[in-house]
Amino acid sequence: MSFDARALSALDFPRVLSALAERSATTLGAERARALRPSDDAGRIARELDEVEDALFGVSLSLGGIQDIRELHARAAEGRVLSGSELLSAAYSLDGAMTVKRAIGVNSRGPLREVAVGLGDHSELVRRVLGALDRDGAVRDDASPRLRDLRKRIEPLRGRIRERLTATLEKWSDLLQEHIVTIRRDRYVLPVQASRVGQVQGIIVDASATGQTYFVEPAAVTQLNNELTRLILDEEAEVRRILTELSGLLAGDADVPMTLVTVGELDLIASKARLARDWRLNRPEQVADGRYDLREVRHPLIENPVANDLALGETKLLLITGPNMGGKTATIKTLGLAVLMHQCGMYVAAASARLPVVRDVLVDIGDEQSIEASLSTFASHLKHLRYVLRHAAPDTLVLVDELGSGTDPNEGAALAQALIECLLTQDARGVITSHLSPLKLFALETPGLKNASMGFDVETLAPTYVLQVGQPGRSFALAIAQRMGLPADVLRRAEDLLGPDAGLMERMLEGLEREREDLRAQLEGTAAARRDAEAELGRVRQERETLEARRNEMLAEASQKAESLYADAIERVRTLRARAQEDSARPRVMQELRELRVSAQKARPAPIVREERGDPIRVGSRVDVPAYNATGQVLELRGDDLVVQLGVMKVGVKRRDVRLKQEPKVTAPRTRGPRTAFAGAVATSTFQNELQLRGMGVEEAVEELRTAVLEAHALKESPLRVVHGKGQGVLRRLLREYLKGDKRVESFHDAEANQGGHGVTIVNIRR
Repeated sequence: MSFDARALSALDFPRVLSALAERSATTLGAERARALRPSDDAGRIARELDEVEDALFGVSLSLGGIQDIRELHARAAEGRVLSGSELLSAAYSLDGAMTVKRAIGVNSRGPLREVAVGLGDHSELVRRVLGALDRDGAVRDDASPRLRDLRKRIEPLRGRIRERLTATLEKWSDLLQEHIVTIRRDRYVLPVQASRVGQVQGIIVDASATGQTYFVEPAAVTQLNNELTRLILDEEAEVRRILTELSGLLAGDADVPMTLVTVGELDLIASKARLARDWRLNRPEQVADGRYDLREVRHPLIENPVANDLALGETKLLLITGPNMGGKTATIKTLGLAVLMHQCGMYVAAASARLPVVRDVLVDIGDEQSIEASLSTFASHLKHLRYVLRHAAPDTLVLVDELGSGTDPNEGAALAQALIECLLTQDARGVITSHLSPLKLFALETPGLKNASMGFDVETLAPTYVLQVGQPGRSFALAIAQRMGLPADVLRRAEDLLGPDAGLMERMLEGLEREREDLRAQLEGTAAARRDAEAELGRVRQERETLEARRNEMLAEASQKAESLYADAIERVRTLRARAQEDSARPRVMQELRELRVSAQKARPAPIVREERGDPIRVGSRVDVPAYNATGQVLELRGDDLVVQLGVMKVGVKRRDVRLKQEPKVTAPRTRGPRTAFAGAVATSTFQNELQLRGMGVEEAVEELRTAVLEAHALKESPLRVVHGKGQGVLRRLLREYLKGDKRVESFHDAEANQGGHGVTIVNIRR
């Protein structure tokens, strides 16, 4: 089944696809989005809607960084050798696809798991490529034993050549244009004055553009240059061999094409989810009874659209009448887009929607002339209407704009009525717009056909775009003419020409509108009362926030006082430390000093975390990302969004979807029994073996470290765990410089990678 391309264009569906493609993270997904077409397979539509729901509420799909490597794979399959950067791009993309597969396996509720089956296992290819190439795509020295050997020989040889040439510089100092060693045509040479080149022994390799300088290879280095050239050629051959081997691995990976197809499919699903968030779309409910029921449906491409309710069922055809520019065309396009988006597995622009699956959308919208076929606008309409009548059925949606226009009103009305009768006979569902008054009376008397109109404010001569089902629309031609100042006698004559039946219809419609306005006024009064209640609620909330702010201020003051008491306690600690000079008394004094410090720390209140300052995640923080079952480092903060480096991929995640990685604490072995401190007395050590220095200035941190080492040595406690963080590495370097000079320190080293790594130093104290 294929929906008519002209109908899709008339309903502005390509604009929806463009918006979908703009939200794609990969070119593979954007390509799929632009090629998307509605389906009439109810099972497929339901499955695709399940996938979008899974992407919205289950897995946060992030495919950024995955490239379209179809062309690279095809070139490799042809036997061509890819560059290092091209191989690296392929490896990163395939590694990213496997990362997405792992995330789906951990977090998906089901539908996306089935899609992710198409993502292959490319771990061997990724391992080989990333092991052989550096980040710039250059082949690593350790990519092969031969390459390692060649490069180890090349650099020393370069050094020997430079040494000989440096010695030659002194001998030829009067003959040289410049006292430098340079390279020309991959050979080391010296720049000799052209007028004195005959005075040197060597080979002329090149000349300057001016001819004033010859670049001469002295005879003393000719053999070494030859050896260097041979080694470089061997190195290039080995590099090409490695790239050829890696290209062959990519060519031989038969799962690559399916992985790329699946990446495009997943990206399309993610784009549908993003569009649903951005446009505030909701999932439609699929029904099999042929009924349409849309609540607060709106046109997704119109800025600040008016939402309306729209239903078809017992009412097979809805006839919308009224003045031009009132929103009739927008209304039928709104319904058409909802149907097309639903059958593309997309959410729709409605608070709720119950929609059937249709075989086709039959459309006649807009003025269209065909110069080539010599068709007038009316003839063009008839051509489209012929197509509509030929294909209309219960499983199609009919959308006809301005039925009966473009010809004599009486004949147009007769033709329009006949066409509507035919559509009703074919049990078709749809919406039709028209200006013709006879159709309003026909709708009042015909089962399955119902009148509707678009609201219009006569006072302002402006449409309200509100759909009013059950009431035919007035043309407002005479009312507008009166507002525009046409003479009264002209207006009276026009009313006479309309006849009594036309006047009766207008008066009846006017009465209905007055009743509607009264009801609207009552609703506005109710809404005003509700707004007053909401305003009162807002004032109460404001008062509560003011009280909460005052409470926070009081807590801050209390915290400041506690900080002051804590500082006094620390000062007392320093005073006691100054008195502990005698070696015999030092253990007991240091023990008492430590107990005082611990007591002060216990008395210090926990810092008050205010909601507006409480986020501990910063650039550089390490965080767990459950969606990807991985740990990474925060690169950027973008409001509620984070950019996190996960291996070779950068992914965007919400703050609420990550957890701050807590650096594990290491509990050092500690003497369990009592320790003799002084004069036979027994004391139990309360030494804390972890020292937190992150955020301190260098001088303060060094002083704290010196104190901790002194206390640890006096209490014979080891090791000491010093947490200083990674940052730029300045604090770590300065602390280690101090440790090198402290005789109480036996050794120090980095913590294990899973216990802090470079951000933590383990200090072993001499006993």
